[in-house]
Amino acid sequence: MTQTLVFTLFRWLARWPLRALHALGWMLGTLVFYSSRLSRKRIRIHLRVAGLPHDKAMIKTVLRQTMQGALELPLAFFRQPDEVAALFQEVHGWEHIQAALDAGQGLLLITPHLGSYDVAGRYISHRLPFPLTAMYKPPKIAALDAVMQAGRVRDKGRTAPANLQGVKQVMKALRAGEATIVLPDQVPGEGDGVWVDFFGKPAYTMTLAAKLAQMPNVATLFFCGERLPDSRGFALHIAPLQGELNGDKAHDAQVINHNVEAWVRRFPTQYLFGYNRYKGKPPQAD
Repeated sequence: MTQTLVFTLFRWLARWPLRALHALGWMLGTLVFYSSRLSRKRIRIHLRVAGLPHDKAMIKTVLRQTMQGALELPLAFFRQPDEVAALFQEVHGWEHIQAALDAGQGLLLITPHLGSYDVAGRYISHRLPFPLTAMYKPPKIAALDAVMQAGRVRDKGRTAPANLQGVKQVMKALRAGEATIVLPDQVPGEGDGVWVDFFGKPAYTMTLAAKLAQMPNVATLFFCGERLPDSRGFALHIAPLQGELNGDKAHDAQVINHNVEAWVRRFPTQYLFGYNRYKGKPPQAD
């Protein structure tokens, strides 16, 4: 019953105009700002750690953008791919993807929890000539997981769980010259990461993104689906990984984090600052 209700809700919201979804997200974000002291506190702390403005106006904007992003998921999951593609008003850096396609390389596409990453992933998948496999951590709510699977596994989209089986699936896709999406700022499971700085504070960071980036014949690109003002749609930004990887896990994870930091500074209000990126304690804190 719950799963049916969630599917019905998502399909209904997918029919809403983007402006209406964003208006609802604006209102919900405002409601969370005034009703959740914990959310305000966490976002304020994370903004301050990142060296960004952390006043009430900034926190409120981040929450509104976060809720707008959540309400964009039905669009990504249940609108037709060509309808999703039509929402993109600007595309910057597609030449990097085209160069990898021309060279027959696999595509490692990395995006933080920034902007509308599911909508952007759907756009990229629609334009690629082969499947795109997205790694994801299943949500705790089973009904929501079913919706996410149904929404992502269509057209040329595939999913891979964030476990050993999923890693093998992603590596196989890259070796075959296909594409995969990884979100590098999720807190990994015990033993799957290293402690390195994120905005100057130790954060347990996955090593997988850097490991995949060093596979032979793989092009590594960061991307972001920027939410444009006034519900005008989206802009896709694509750029190569900055920095050199050398095989040392800590060094390489730090390179990935520096890239994430740079993207967050470009679009600070659209980052998921409500996520608890600093879970656990580094070994030296014991």
